[in-house]
Parts: sequence; C-alpha cells; structure tokens
Amino acid sequence: MTQATSRRAFLQRASVLSMAGAAAPWALNLAAMSEAAAATATDYKALVCVFLYGGNDYANTLVPYDQASYDAYYRMRPAVAYLRSELDPFRLDPTVALPGGRQYALAPELSPLFKLFATDKKLGVLLNVGTLTRPTFKSDFTGKSLDLPPKLFSHNDQQSYWQSAAQPEGASAGWGGRMGDKLMGGNVGSSVFTCVNVTGNAVFLSGQSAVQYQVSTAGPVVLAAGPGNPLFGSQSCADALVKLITAERSQVLEKEYNVITDRALKSGAVLGSALASGPAIATVFPTDNTLAAQLKMVARMISTADAIKVKRQVFFVALGGFDTHDGLKTDHPPLLTAVADAMAAFQAAMVELKVDKQVTAFTASDFGRTLTANDGSDHGWGSMHFMLGGAVNGGRYYGVAPSVANDDNDNVGQGRLLPSTSVDQYAATLGKWFGVSDTDLLDVLPNLKTWDVSKRNLGFV
Repeated sequence: MTQATSRRAFLQRASVLSMAGAAAPWALNLAAMSEAAAATATDYKALVCVFLYGGNDYANTLVPYDQASYDAYYRMRPAVAYLRSELDPFRLDPTVALPGGRQYALAPELSPLFKLFATDKKLGVLLNVGTLTRPTFKSDFTGKSLDLPPKLFSHNDQQSYWQSAAQPEGASAGWGGRMGDKLMGGNVGSSVFTCVNVTGNAVFLSGQSAVQYQVSTAGPVVLAAGPGNPLFGSQSCADALVKLITAERSQVLEKEYNVITDRALKSGAVLGSALASGPAIATVFPTDNTLAAQLKMVARMISTADAIKVKRQVFFVALGGFDTHDGLKTDHPPLLTAVADAMAAFQAAMVELKVDKQVTAFTASDFGRTLTANDGSDHGWGSMHFMLGGAVNGGRYYGVAPSVANDDNDNVGQGRLLPSTSVDQYAATLGKWFGVSDTDLLDVLPNLKTWDVSKRNLGFV
C-alpha cells in the first residue's frame, strides 16, 4: 500500500468513526471522494436496496401454498399461520412452474405486489438466499468441514455480512459502495452523489473511494447556520462560521475535515437546487410510512439525475421492526403492508418518470427466521427476497424451492433454511446489470470466485 493510499484510507476510516458524533454528520460521510474509477457509463442506472432490519420472517412473507407444503407449514406454526383460504387470491402462478408441483402465495398484506408479479411481470422472487462463503451442504454445516459465515444468527454480524459480503460487524466497506467505486467515474463532477443513504448510515454503501452521502426524507441536511440561515440573528455571523469551517488548514486532519465540509456545503446546495427545480411527481406515496417517505426521496433524487450529472447511483433505504420473537401474528402484517405499499408506489413513480427499466429495487434482511414458531419465530439463515423494476424478468422464481421441514438437508434445524443461493450470486446478478465487469465483480464480491462461472449470474435481470 502506498503512502497516499494509506493516508486516504486512514482519513476515510477517521471520518466514518467521527460520524458517531452529532457535530457534523452532513459533512463527515463525504470523506475521501475521488473522481477516478475503473469504468464509466453513458446511460443512467440505479440500484435501490430495501433493507428489512431485524430478520424478516420468510414463511409468513412467501407462504407455502401447495397442499402438502401448506400442511407442513401449518403443523410447524399453527398459532401464527395464515389460513389457506386467506392465501387463495394471492397464489402465484409463475411463468416457469416449480418442480414437483410446489406453489407459493404472497402474504395478503403484500397484495400491492401481486399485480407486479402476476400481470406486469416486473417482480421476481429469489428463493432461499443468504450469507455463504462458498456452496454449502448440510454435511458441511454439521461436520464443520468448511468455513461458514462467521457468527451466524447474530443480528449485527449478519447485517454486516449481508451488506459487505465479506465480514461480520466491523466491516469497513460494502458491496454497494464497492460497485460505486467501479462506476463513479461516470459521475464526473458529481461523484459525491454515487452512493446515497436516506436512512442513516450503513456499511453497504461504503467503498474505498465512494463513501455514502446521507440525505433526509426532506432532502440534503443543511448547516444550521450558513447561507440563508442566520446565526444568532446575524447573517454576517453565519457567513463567518462558514468561512471558518471551510478555510485552508495546515494540520492534516483539520485540512481534510474542512475540505469535506466545503464539499458537503456545495453538494447540498447543488442537490437542494436540483430538487427544488425538479419535476413534480404525481404518484401518491402513502403517508405515515417511513419506508415510503425514504423511497419518495429516492424517486425525487432519480428525477434530478440529469441536472446533477450522474450516470450510476446506489441507494439504501430501510425499515426496522422485523425481529419478531413475539407477536408475529400482530406485528408482522403491518410491516409487510408498509413494505408493499412503499415499493408499489416507488415502482409507479419510476414508470411515471419513464426510468423504470433503468432502476432496480431489491429487498434484503439480516437473515430469515425459523419455520417453527409459537407466538413468534427465532433467528434463522436463508430467506426469500424480491427484485422489482422494468428490467427484472419478473413473474417467476429464481433459485431452488426449499423443503418445508424441521431438520432435513435444506435446513439446519427448526426450519432454519440452509441457503442454496448466496448473497454473492444475488449481488453479482445486480452488479452485472449495473455495468460492473466480470473481473471487477470478483473484486467487489470476494467470495464469488468460489462459485462456478455458470452459476454467478442468476438471470433475473
């Protein structure tokens, strides 16, 4: 590692750590941005990660529907299971049938997504995906014959491993940020807007050069005292403060801090102006829905892509509350309603803006949960996820349908699914569509090399 690289990495890490303070989060998450990248793009594309914090219950999201599978599902969670009659209107009939007559239905609360799968063919379902280091079988798990993802079933660690595709809690870069590294060169003069977080901070969007730019659901977070915001009733005082915190410094950390602060102020002004003059979005997003508010801001930012001169963007939004150890029957359905309403509105907005084929949204979560349940379910491993957008080859399943059982070759006990598809394959498929080269994908996803080349692209987009 060169001295310049070491200094850049040190400054980036220092900035990330500083974000824990309340002094200036609007500035610190822009650390060490660079216009250089290995690839450029001429068209516009965006990836939108919808993260469900807490570990979404897979069995009450995509519910086994064929009679044999449903019966097994009901036996293992009678207190929280949907009635089969409730599922009838939401049975999915994919364009490619699953082997053995297997069928699924969406939870009724996901009804806004049903048409996107059944009619529009813009929603795809990925079966049994989770964190893996390499293809893994039940004997590998029980015999501990190969490296497994560290600290399985731990919230923080599996959130980090999902988002970094490399490390448990403490990871410094995520695969969204590393994709941003590869393609931010196309965002000439606007690389600061490559990776955008609308929910706070997540390792998913941190790269080596790309560090997430945070916005609120109302837009850029502005300095409490600055241009147009008097300090103690005095604009002169506010202007003096801005001059002070953006002035050239000789001490290395002070200098870098002020450079980042200056960039943050200028970037916020650019984005604020673009949002103010951007097209009005007629699509109605649901109110009292935090995920919908985040996705509405993503839609607004996408509408400004030409104005802020970006070609590639990665967004991160999130909803919490999915750690349903108790109250699964009462707490989980409203969460699914929020997800479905928000994602359906977002897709409608992309159609309205005529960019739906250029924007792909996808869900992710810490892990799935146990199929066995009483009032709730415990931490699991593999889960089911959705991909949404005009470029998605929707109306069908991807991956392998797992058995509905307690302890067989498809799960590791209590109905904890042993993933048959890896996060790396999920990410590689998205990355390939996004424009990341096959060579760069191996850098973005360190474990991808353990999968055969023919199995790295799942073909859903």
